[in-house]
Amino acid sequence: MIKAEPRTILYFLWNYFDVLRDIFDEQTKSGIVRKEILKQISDKHKVDISVQLKEYKIFRSIGDDFELRETYFNVFQFLLYEFKPILPEAIEKYYVSINELFKKIKDGTDGEKKILEERIKNLSLQIREFFESVEKNTIKLLSESRDLKANVNKIDYRDKISKASFWIDYYILPLNRILDINQSDSIANKLIEISFFCNEKRLNFGEETIRQEFEKLYNQLIQTNDDLLKQSRILTNELLPLIERIRTESIILTGWIIFLDNPYRIETPKVIKFNRGTPYSDTIYLNTKEFFEQFVLEESVYVDQDVPEFEKWIFNKAAYKALLKNSLPVTNFFEWCSKNLSKEFAAIDTDKFFALSSLLFEDDLDVMFSNKGETTQILTKNSKLIVPKIKVGKDGVSKKSQADS
Repeated sequence: MIKAEPRTILYFLWNYFDVLRDIFDEQTKSGIVRKEILKQISDKHKVDISVQLKEYKIFRSIGDDFELRETYFNVFQFLLYEFKPILPEAIEKYYVSINELFKKIKDGTDGEKKILEERIKNLSLQIREFFESVEKNTIKLLSESRDLKANVNKIDYRDKISKASFWIDYYILPLNRILDINQSDSIANKLIEISFFCNEKRLNFGEETIRQEFEKLYNQLIQTNDDLLKQSRILTNELLPLIERIRTESIILTGWIIFLDNPYRIETPKVIKFNRGTPYSDTIYLNTKEFFEQFVLEESVYVDQDVPEFEKWIFNKAAYKALLKNSLPVTNFFEWCSKNLSKEFAAIDTDKFFALSSLLFEDDLDVMFSNKGETTQILTKNSKLIVPKIKVGKDGVSKKSQADS
């Protein structure tokens, strides 16, 4: 139990921030704060705060040494933006916890409502922690890569090659696989599956409180999906090319250094082509005059930076399949798709039309093509589609046929 007031602890953190920062740096570097190092830091700042560190529960004793408690360590890590890269294997643990909670939520929708609510909240917490770990890794790797590119620490070219290769093999590529939604066992793919489930439950769950929790989790998953896409783009479009460029440049420079150590071992390649020319063109005056004349009558330019909003639509396969079964038999499947989408949207998107058309591949539906080769025209927002006329029944027997029998 902490006897001190919260404001007293906050004032202590503010008043001795420089001391605590040195302690944080030491633990980041060594994983522990040895008593000798703590005394050196205290002597450097001419203070002794060891009693308060223990009393306010900022320190935890490890034998004769100490360490910052995780809560305070995370606070300094966040304030100073000093994140240590986490191995992707450590991030993958979230797949197990997220998957287990998701299974229990699915199996317990008809069980105790209080337990279900707590599981949804715990799942939300695990998803948040997972994204924060990914974000910290990306930030730190990007910072380290830029420092390596600028060679801030003046390290040898061979060491740059080794370090760049190490980051690619053990951090960047494994982390990219975690964020790849096309990988069936990736966490990003699992989050997509959970979002489909939450979207259904937030619309039709009977209990109002639980329905609101599903609504919160669904909105969180939509935002997390967008944020993960941004992190994936940083890895794919910025970080990986940067590291590859560092490695390639270092290999080339290393090769030149080896060559220059013994340039007469082999015949020197002709790498320079000599050419004579003037530093400026004969027509530079006229070209320059023409360039500046185009700005004499400069027109006003207006840039609209508003990003158009786009509709986030998730195909609710189960709901549309139920609607189709209730409409059986359907004599023209594609026309049925067009009419149902027209009821929901002012204009039909081609993507939505093709998503709804995927119901044709369900095993429990009987699909029959027209023997006469009849076709139907479907108008979408950007296209005119010519599709075959297809009849759909259920298990080979339509509702009408069952009624007649």
